[in-house]
Amino acid sequence: MQTTRISYEKFITQTSDGAWVEWIKGKILTLTLTNDHSDMIGFLLPLLRTFVETYHLGKVFSPPFQMKTGPELPGRAPDVFFVTQANLDKLKKFYFNGPADLVIEVISTESRSRDRGEKFYEYEEGGVREYWLIDPQRKQAEFYQREDSGFYRAIPTADIYHSQVLPGLWISVDWLWQEPLPKLLSVLKEWKLI
Repeated sequence: MQTTRISYEKFITQTSDGAWVEWIKGKILTLTLTNDHSDMIGFLLPLLRTFVETYHLGKVFSPPFQMKTGPELPGRAPDVFFVTQANLDKLKKFYFNGPADLVIEVISTESRSRDRGEKFYEYEEGGVREYWLIDPQRKQAEFYQREDSGFYRAIPTADIYHSQVLPGLWISVDWLWQEPLPKLLSVLKEWKLI
């Protein structure tokens, strides 16, 4: 059976209804969301938004909003992504036309190989400066920063990770595995934002 391929432009206009989908080589991939996945996004998204808005650093996005890092690369809907003020000129109505400065993917069983494999190399090639992989099931957090060579370097972290893209932002890795996850206000107090 032949699968119909569509252009990214057609994909964007046809899927602007809030569906959580991605565009890969002309095909549409529908994504699923687990409870752990949803909880982690629900924890990280308001934290980053509050930090970014407090210091007027740019804008934070989440699905179904798209990011297209390059003409030959897929259109992805990262779990959370941040774009600096300097790069907001690439913002389109339904997608961001360029690499985000920071992308966070929350790993689930069905996304593990995609997040660690395909997306890792796409984001690296496309120019995403910082990439976080959060795996609630395995209780693993990996942080990568893109070097001048164009390749990601894993940043070793035991307890606290300091973002390169968002100066002053740090995250305690232990927060990610707490049950329930920490309250927004408690983290904002740790960051001295309130």
